Amino acid sequence: MDSVTDEPATSPEQTTHGVGPWPGGEQGWPRDEHYDPDLLRGGDTRNVIDRYRYWSMEAIVADLDEHRHPFHVAIENWQHDMNIGSIVRSANAFGADTVHIIGRRRWNKRGAMVTDRYQHVINHPDVETFIAWAKERRIPVLAIDNVEGSVPIETFDLPETCVLLFGQEGPGLSPEAIAAADAILEIVQFGSTRSINASAAAAVVMHAWVLQHVSFPRPAAG
Repeated sequence: MDSVTDEPATSPEQTTHGVGPWPGGEQGWPRDEHYDPDLLRGGDTRNVIDRYRYWSMEAIVADLDEHRHPFHVAIENWQHDMNIGSIVRSANAFGADTVHIIGRRRWNKRGAMVTDRYQHVINHPDVETFIAWAKERRIPVLAIDNVEGSVPIETFDLPETCVLLFGQEGPGLSPEAIAAADAILEIVQFGSTRSINASAAAAVVMHAWVLQHVSFPRPAAG
């Protein structure tokens, strides 16, 4: 099991909502160590939340590590699925602990929009190795696929610590992954299509975990 070290996507990490150089020039720069002098000097056009403006990548990762949620995301990667990048981006947005790529080491990073720089991503060569990793840590593996015997995720109590396992667009999860999972869940659908896009499904499931395990302040009455 090694860290995924492929080159990042060729698309730049930029957004139309950026900030210019730190106002007031170098004399007024903040002195906290998490700020990046190059960003303070030249501006920050990265696709990051305002809290992380002008922070170095290393400082952002360190801060995220203090707040990551205990769920993991795993993706089977046998056919170089274009959705993997988008799933990594959603995993970053929902604060997943780690993304596990099972199978091919290389994957298309364009959809990740460089969020893989801030998200822990590791590779497992096959399902057997991945399952061994999960069992060693006693982390239940929840397969997401609309196959016979699957349980609606809307009625399932998701464990706080777990791995949400997704398959390829089209064929879904491999029989080996289905057989090894601790539970098989599906997203209830109400239209005519048999399935929804893999990256969309992953986002729905991650948000389902958030709704069950994250507390949100409620607005004051009146």
